[in-house]
Amino acid sequence: MERRLLSGNEALAQGAWEGGVRVAFGYPGTPSTEILENLAKYGDVYCEWSPNEKVAMEAAAGASMGGARSLVTMKLVGLNVAADPLMTLSYIGVVGGMVIVVADDPGQYSSQTEQDTRHYARLAKVPVLEPANAVECLEFIKRGFELSEEYGCPVILRTTTCVSHSRFLCSLGERGIAKDANFERNPSRFCPLPIWGRKLRRDVEDRMVRQSQAADTSSLNKEYVRGTGLGIITASVCGLHCLDIFPEASVLKLGWSWPFPDQLLKDFASRMDRVVVIEEGDPILEEHVKSLGIPCVGKEVVPRCGELTPTVLRGVKARLEGKEPEVVAPVADAADLPGRPPMLCAGCPHRGIFYGLTKYDVVVTGDIGCYSLGVFPPLSRTDALLCMGGGFTLAHGLSQAGEKRPVVGIVGDSTFFHSGITGLLNMVYNRGKAVLIVVDNRTTAMTGHQEHPGTGRTLMGEATSEASIEAIASACGVKRIKVVNPYDLAAVDRVLKESLGAEEMTLVISRAPCVLKERRLLGEKPVVDESKCKRCKACLKLGCPALELKDSAGCPSVNSALCVGCGMCVQTCKFGAL
Repeated sequence: MERRLLSGNEALAQGAWEGGVRVAFGYPGTPSTEILENLAKYGDVYCEWSPNEKVAMEAAAGASMGGARSLVTMKLVGLNVAADPLMTLSYIGVVGGMVIVVADDPGQYSSQTEQDTRHYARLAKVPVLEPANAVECLEFIKRGFELSEEYGCPVILRTTTCVSHSRFLCSLGERGIAKDANFERNPSRFCPLPIWGRKLRRDVEDRMVRQSQAADTSSLNKEYVRGTGLGIITASVCGLHCLDIFPEASVLKLGWSWPFPDQLLKDFASRMDRVVVIEEGDPILEEHVKSLGIPCVGKEVVPRCGELTPTVLRGVKARLEGKEPEVVAPVADAADLPGRPPMLCAGCPHRGIFYGLTKYDVVVTGDIGCYSLGVFPPLSRTDALLCMGGGFTLAHGLSQAGEKRPVVGIVGDSTFFHSGITGLLNMVYNRGKAVLIVVDNRTTAMTGHQEHPGTGRTLMGEATSEASIEAIASACGVKRIKVVNPYDLAAVDRVLKESLGAEEMTLVISRAPCVLKERRLLGEKPVVDESKCKRCKACLKLGCPALELKDSAGCPSVNSALCVGCGMCVQTCKFGAL
């Protein structure tokens, strides 16, 4: 049997393939992106980047209703978007196995929130599996398809950033049989009208009882008995950390963590003198353990916020022992490194738009993507962020509420197709007057350059129709549509000035490809003529990392290793020094 070092995401792709998955849908989002990117390489699984997570969830549900095994992947906030179909799907159920992989992000390494997907599982009344490493990822996803078919419902597989990106040596298996869809009509099951939905509701409760009983004896839950003094109840990768940090403690590591295995929890706790519940995020498991009448310690000593790393768990152990946790010293090798504030890349086309907006007294509502970095100095041209698509809708709400300054709403091209179109349509329909900007860099850049409906290529590398932002906007009723090259700062200023002064809504499309995806020089790299430089530092207001200042009294210099020759700095210098 072949063995290979796999990340958690690679193992999930391998396990889905071995499990006979027929189709897979998702929307890119760290830390889940690599699952579909790897699964698409197998060639015999249909994979797609859907416009958003709701579409992905519904497509996977359709395939599973037809008897095919399906997979849908997303990051934690993506489940917010897909929650509507999930709730109803729990009632009507599936025929072919359906696994929903949701990657949570304790510590908020790449996310705007730190929400806990287990809340959605409880609300939707669907099972949750929590693998602790890549080996369990491969095993659990195959078991997830089996459980989904056994109980006729979707199964959530919850990973975290640590599990998704850490590697483990995995044993690879063969491809399972992948069935095509063959839908059989059953309106009383698949059409949850109230007359049938009430019965489906009762069936869900019956299913939950059977699943809880099955979880009590499931091999996915593991006991490590090493004494009866301290018993730790935990799940996922925290269980592996606890085995190391608490060598004297017995550990119950839940892999099938919802519905709760009540009898297993009671039996384990009954053999322990003291019980502590260690879980990342909210005290969901802790509250249930207490509801069973089991005295336990939990969030009194376990942080609610952030990732439970081994270092954090050493602090938990100290608090349990009545000691003060040690303050961890900074890593010596990193202590003297200069700060690296987040910023747009050298030559990023978004810089031209944000630089242009610095000349106007406007309120800018941004969105989720690379361009959210426009909030930082020296550009400082984003005032509010909410969620994907919110750049447009926040702008509409502000302007309609009587904001005296002009309001500008910004989204990216991938976000436009994800959830920006409805906001645009709403503004046209309700006669909004904000200026809307799509910063179109021809890719889903922040998550690693994935395709979307506007790129003309699918996840599987096939050429397809290239959706036009201009045509969609026109169909929505937008009259004023301006396309601008963001590297032409004079053109950007002219378009912004006209748009901000217009009596009706304007859609500005700032179009230039992402420099990291193109990987080519845009033009000749500039140099500084120190004899002409007035030390005014106007060029530094671009915030380009390729422009450097050795000392405050000197003149800027160009770092040729970073510069891509975009020419924006040349346009900012009134003295021809660049």
